[in-house]
Amino acid sequence: MTASHVRVVQTLPIADAKNAVRHVFVRDLVLDGAVGVHDHERGRLQKVRINLDLAVREADAHLNDDIANVVCYEVLTNNVRAIVGRGHVNLVETLAEDIAAMCLEDPRVRSVRVRVEKLEVFEDAASVGVEIERSSPLL
Repeated sequence: MTASHVRVVQTLPIADAKNAVRHVFVRDLVLDGAVGVHDHERGRLQKVRINLDLAVREADAHLNDDIANVVCYEVLTNNVRAIVGRGHVNLVETLAEDIAAMCLEDPRVRSVRVRVEKLEVFEDAASVGVEIERSSPLL
């Protein structure tokens, strides 16, 4: 394949001034989680990396430098920690869906992209996992 035939895929920016959308994100949150379908994955923790990208409706009013007027990444991060800490799940897909559902509980969140990676599965791969995107049913 020649260089002229290579298609470069780029993700679209989430922040969008015309549509009053703010991009809230959490990058590379690494936690110990109980995830996996195999016997050797049960009863032990393994490193998982979680990334979140949220498209958030901007408020009509001014922020007034008040944390109550924004989707707080500290709250998001603490909620992700709680979800991962609930106990064993078989699939990273289940974990991603649970995290996405939590993010969408805030009515300001239009959509969320969640990436969950297991970091200790293969010696010759940095990670394996899943990425999902979910939208608010209120759109």
